[in-house]
Amino acid sequence: MQSTFSGLNTMVNGIYTNRLGLNTVGHNISNSNTEGYSRQTAHASATPASEVYTLAGANQVGNGSTVTSVIRARDIYADRQFWKENSTNGYYIGKANNYAKIESIFNDSDNTGIQNAMEKFYEAWEDCSATASSDTSRQNVINAGQNFAQSLQIAASQVQGQIVSLYDDISLSVEKMNRLLSQVVELNKNIAGIEATGAHANDLRDQRDLIVDQLTDMTSINVYEASNGMYTLVGSGTTLVNGLTKVELEMSPPKNNNEYGLSDYDIIIKETGTIYSPGSGELQAQFEAIEEDKAYIDEVARMATFLLTTFNDQHRAGYGIDGNKDKPFGNANPADNATTGLNFYGESNVYFDWSEENGLVMCEVLHDGTLADSTAKQLKGMQILDVLAVNSELTAVDGHKKLATRSGQRNGFGELWYQAAGGGYTTNPASALEDANGNPLPVDVNGTGDGSNAVWMATLLNCEYDKTSPEVMSDNRAIGKGSLFSYYNTSMTTMGSDAANMNSRVEFQANVMSQVENLRSTTNGVNWDEELTNMIMFQQGYSACSRCLNAMDECLDKLINGTGTVGR
Repeated sequence: MQSTFSGLNTMVNGIYTNRLGLNTVGHNISNSNTEGYSRQTAHASATPASEVYTLAGANQVGNGSTVTSVIRARDIYADRQFWKENSTNGYYIGKANNYAKIESIFNDSDNTGIQNAMEKFYEAWEDCSATASSDTSRQNVINAGQNFAQSLQIAASQVQGQIVSLYDDISLSVEKMNRLLSQVVELNKNIAGIEATGAHANDLRDQRDLIVDQLTDMTSINVYEASNGMYTLVGSGTTLVNGLTKVELEMSPPKNNNEYGLSDYDIIIKETGTIYSPGSGELQAQFEAIEEDKAYIDEVARMATFLLTTFNDQHRAGYGIDGNKDKPFGNANPADNATTGLNFYGESNVYFDWSEENGLVMCEVLHDGTLADSTAKQLKGMQILDVLAVNSELTAVDGHKKLATRSGQRNGFGELWYQAAGGGYTTNPASALEDANGNPLPVDVNGTGDGSNAVWMATLLNCEYDKTSPEVMSDNRAIGKGSLFSYYNTSMTTMGSDAANMNSRVEFQANVMSQVENLRSTTNGVNWDEELTNMIMFQQGYSACSRCLNAMDECLDKLINGTGTVGR
């Protein structure tokens, strides 16, 4: 049988239920703009009824309502879809950011890049071919050559700096991942402790899921939830978090990479020493960007190799105003320091050759003049670019006279005719380069104004290989059979196409992410109209319970204080 005051308890339960509903609504509204927050709902149910006996027999009379749980609205399938697409989104954005930086390095729109320097170099040779006797035009070639070499070096050095910056970003991301993984472990512990009592750790779960959102932006993550509410995070086959334990990630010791003048790194698992592969996300994009950036250095190195080999060989075939051939543009002492100069003006006993190895250009510095007996030093990547420097002989006073603008006269077979010491012409250079006193002999072709070799030097820069022109010596070029201009423009066009394609992927993935986020927000997002409707409902319920409580209180007051007082 119910007690006299059971009605009061019924209304008090109703007041508590509606008040908790109002508190939940207020919590939702307060966090409507909180990142990662999930809408919460107070679920109420009727309390166990009391058995009341009446003249009609036993009856069940309710005792009001109570809140059985406050749970968050969350769709785990939408979450898993979001985490998967978020890794892809982070990957595309990481790649696009690198393309934007690389494009700024090779930007030729302000007339200060490689394209401009190469055009000035070509124009200087073309001008010199018509005015070979002019000291000014010769000096312009040397100055333009210096500027072109420096432009190649600067661009490669900036790409090198971008690689170093990427490794710095990776290192910061590893630190962030370790911090986030530690937070997941701590939240696992707290969530399991709270939910062991039957409660729902809604806000802590939101914090943990937000951390997973951040982790999936950097790497591929699969999430598994245990029966006690703890998460297990697996990234690319590696268990990063398992309940209350986690791994520690760190950067590997530096691996010296002489070919590109920097140190390479891996992400390793500290406990095992094994390499961690991100699989996707921003970290994967950064590692791939590093390899792509090295490929851009290789492309610039190919241009330098072309200057050191094909372009250099053509210059060796020419003569300066003073009649000398094979004058150095590299260092004067090749035995000690042969790889510090841009040798496309030749050193008589130093040659450059090239070969392909695993898709990378490899330049060889050959000593002793006789190629069969040469001692070769192999150079790759930045090592090739490091040798680009104009020799002091050409930058010295009257050094421009050594610029080989003249060709030897050719017979019908394309052989060079030289003026011999005793008069007449010969095709044997050994008897033609010096007179009886050891002085160099001039080539008898149009005097100092002849710029025939300068024509072929300019041709190498701006024309395709033509096998019918013996003056352009070799079709075995580091840049292929095209001209230097076409090689560079093709490389830049490919870069622009790759960047535009990646930007399109970023835009497409942004649309995908928008759809996934909308799908997720339809479940866990706070709807103000819905919350305000609930607020009014709980407010009215709270007021109604209070009014009913007052009515019961008045009845009890009359019963207690007014009953039995008649006639007193």
